[in-house]
Amino acid sequence: MNNPASFLILVFFGITYLQSSYEKLFYWEDNLNWLKGHFAQTRLKNHVKLALINLVIMELISTILCFVGCVELYVSNGRLFGFYGAIFSAITLLMMLFGQRLAKDYDGARTIVIYFIPAVMAVYWLN
Repeated sequence: MNNPASFLILVFFGITYLQSSYEKLFYWEDNLNWLKGHFAQTRLKNHVKLALINLVIMELISTILCFVGCVELYVSNGRLFGFYGAIFSAITLLMMLFGQRLAKDYDGARTIVIYFIPAVMAVYWLN
């Protein structure tokens, strides 16, 4: 394998989104109720459930692409699935960032930026 940094970032995002989507799916009502309160004063207040469904779908797609990308990178040094995993990871983070900024949760938005930096690095390295 010629690209261990990309491999590690893909593992990182695969684990991150696997755990995040697991929590959202298995603790659906708790997450939905918290998010309804979080977005109560925003334009998303009537669309929280749909936004959460979209976010979970994006996280699951990112998870699958990142883990398949790890296998592809390890087996054949291929980068296609990892590249798309990085792209979907970055888009997912941008969706979260938009929500946090809309809710005026600037600390939450700042935390997302910490994840966004390696996502953009992975897009660059795997391109």
